[in-house]
Amino acid sequence: MLQLYTKATLDTYINQRKGETKFGEKVDTLYLQEDLETQLQQSPAKYVLVGIPEDIGILANRGKAGATTAWKAVLSSLLNTQDNALNKGKRMLVLGHLDFSELLATAKTLDSTAIDYHEQLSLLVDKIDEEVSYLIFQIVKAGKKPIIIGGGHNNAYGNIKGTSLGKSEAINVVNFDAHTDFRSLEGRHSGNGFSYAFKRYFLQNYFMFGLHENYTSKKIFSILEAHADRLQYNTFESIEIRQEQGFSFQMNRALEFINNRPFGVEIDCDSIENVPSSAMTPSGFSANQARAFVSFFGKQKNATYLHLCEAAPNENDTDEMYQIGKLLSYLITDFMRK
Repeated sequence: MLQLYTKATLDTYINQRKGETKFGEKVDTLYLQEDLETQLQQSPAKYVLVGIPEDIGILANRGKAGATTAWKAVLSSLLNTQDNALNKGKRMLVLGHLDFSELLATAKTLDSTAIDYHEQLSLLVDKIDEEVSYLIFQIVKAGKKPIIIGGGHNNAYGNIKGTSLGKSEAINVVNFDAHTDFRSLEGRHSGNGFSYAFKRYFLQNYFMFGLHENYTSKKIFSILEAHADRLQYNTFESIEIRQEQGFSFQMNRALEFINNRPFGVEIDCDSIENVPSSAMTPSGFSANQARAFVSFFGKQKNATYLHLCEAAPNENDTDEMYQIGKLLSYLITDFMRK
């Protein structure tokens, strides 16, 4: 269920300072749950910010919990950035977050030692898919660009489906990720959002940017080769370790593959070095490379949405929450900035 944010909600996050205008003071908000699409159409904002604080899809994929916290971290940081000629709050509508607290509570009651534990979690992910895809459909149908924060990479499926339905065509995606998330159709989880979207014809061309060779199976590589007309990739090692081809060259190669129709930009934070996430890595792209990637694709005409997922800062670590909130805020504003 969508929890709509009002100006009063946002004011609780904003630290006002004399002589400065904060980003959060200029963003747009809605005022009623009813007739959401009409209100979205009437908003002057181009981008719509949505939170998905959940980690059920990660648990269903046998991953590390914690991706519920990124949304809270980013709000405090983003809303307190400066509003200026280069960083315009009026271009964003802060919609709110999808409240999956009941499903999260249900997940906690499940017996993790039961033989069907992961199957039960997958059934909960199906319900998340329905909510995410419908909300993204409404935003895209209204002519806006969603920016989706938090949760597991399972939500890529809802993003793709909702955008595809909103555009009335299959879309393309570029995914900045250490993993393909193109696992078997074995019940929904964070590792197969793209394979489900591909199978159900919501996803046309899919470019995987920066796969880690140590964590991509022989089976997955075989699948990619069998569908090379629609599935393309590069690896982190080929770019950064062996330096066979440059980062900028590979971004342009990915763009050429996806730019013939609307496309989504997916960023899995486990691809960024030392970012607390469900699969944190000591070896990955830098934060500045992630920013350059988001900026490059965000300025393209066919860029349709941005999804920042799997960041999992410790809610009890103030510094960690601040650092992750600041990183995600940079990525959000880079996507918006022209």
